[in-house]
Amino acid sequence: MNDLYAVERSTSIAAPPSAIFAHLVDLHRWPAWSPWEGLDADMKRTYSGADAGPGAVYEWSGNRKAGEGRMEIIEVVDPSRIAIALDFLKPFKSSSTTTFVLAEEGDSTRVTWTMTGPKTFMTRVMGLFKSMDALIGPDFEKGLAQLKTVTEP
Repeated sequence: MNDLYAVERSTSIAAPPSAIFAHLVDLHRWPAWSPWEGLDADMKRTYSGADAGPGAVYEWSGNRKAGEGRMEIIEVVDPSRIAIALDFLKPFKSSSTTTFVLAEEGDSTRVTWTMTGPKTFMTRVMGLFKSMDALIGPDFEKGLAQLKTVTEP
């Protein structure tokens, strides 16, 4: 039995990897494209650690939809890969790893967004109703579309 879940989506963006990378490696720039920013107009956000790159931390606390959690950039390969430790505290506790891989494709960049994590009791219960892929995949698609909007010339 596989004890991990994985969600992955990708898109092609008509911009160089460096232009897209800048929006991913700086957590202060996420509100411009993150699919979760609109969940709570009163969401509290705090930034700590490095300004960008490894050690940059973003914490949020919001309504029931937004929940509460923390992200920390743990690995960067400029301009092709970013890994983030993602910890949710509410509505339930879970930890996962999110990665962005950027691959040049001619005049465009293929951006692949992946989240992997352990299947906890809560994710197994949720999986009875909807898979993690069905639950998170549409958010990734929305986020990639918004990232495309803010990075394409």
